[in-house]
Amino acid sequence: MKKVTLLATALAMVTGSAFAADLPVKALKAPPPPAFDPWDIAFGAGIMSDYIFRGVTQSNHNPSVTAYFEPRYNVNKDLQLYIGASAESISFPNRAAAEVDIYGGIRPTFGMFAFDFGVWGYLYPGGSCFGSQGTLAQGNCGTDIDYSQGAIGLPINGNFAKKDASFFEAYAKLNININDQWTVGFNEYYSPNFLNLGAWGNYASITAKWTAPSTIFGASGVGMYVSGEFGRQWLGTSDIFYGIAGDPVYANGIKEPSYNTWNVGVGFTYKVFTLDLRYYDTDLKKGDCNAFTSDYTAKFDGSFTPINPGGFGSNWCSAAGVAKLSFDLTAMSNLK
Repeated sequence: MKKVTLLATALAMVTGSAFAADLPVKALKAPPPPAFDPWDIAFGAGIMSDYIFRGVTQSNHNPSVTAYFEPRYNVNKDLQLYIGASAESISFPNRAAAEVDIYGGIRPTFGMFAFDFGVWGYLYPGGSCFGSQGTLAQGNCGTDIDYSQGAIGLPINGNFAKKDASFFEAYAKLNININDQWTVGFNEYYSPNFLNLGAWGNYASITAKWTAPSTIFGASGVGMYVSGEFGRQWLGTSDIFYGIAGDPVYANGIKEPSYNTWNVGVGFTYKVFTLDLRYYDTDLKKGDCNAFTSDYTAKFDGSFTPINPGGFGSNWCSAAGVAKLSFDLTAMSNLK
């Protein structure tokens, strides 16, 4: 009797297990994907040994600091709207306090082609006017003119500088991501009044960047890239403020010098930090550089050109090596 009972119990257990295995099992629901957040913010700051803009120092070959803030709205993964502001410390002829940039635009992407269209405003508050009595109106000087040290214009060399050098540019850019390592770019900028010289300005350049494989320094997390740019800055004729008094050709304004510029450098990245080491140069003569920049440090060295009859030469457009340490973050990637 005991054997029969045990056999029945065993059969019941086997049958119950088989029956349970035949029952449909409810699949667990996957957690819903996170809601798409179209907003993002990029920001960063840096310090550099020299602030070079299109081959020309903006800081008298001295160190400069910079910072930026850029809210972004992603319409979808291939279309981004943005506005931004940045600031840099400078050393301008008109003694402007700083450069403050306000910009905005749209970035559409089509596969490997990343476009960027926008407007960039360069503001230089806090400047003073250095000019002659005959050009105060063109320099927006009013009665604000500085004859310090007995000079008409800037001390030492007499160069002229308007109180306000602010201007804006419209731009179009294209980056082509060939693969994970190679990117080439094409850039175009236009201003109807470059640096408030009274002359139009057009800048076009081509860029290239090679990004090293992520394992180039093993598991250290350090990355590396090599990049370069070649560009040309075309310029029109200035207004009378920068004219040469008594000159039969340039009395009402000089033909600002167009020039080529280039840079090449290597960068090292670690997390949000970048160390960029770069070489800059232009093909501008020292005399034409002086006429273009109104360099307040220019000294007489016999650099005579048709638009620089005083013979003062400037090294603001000469070769320079620059080291820059910066950090860059985005809220979506770095702060979550």
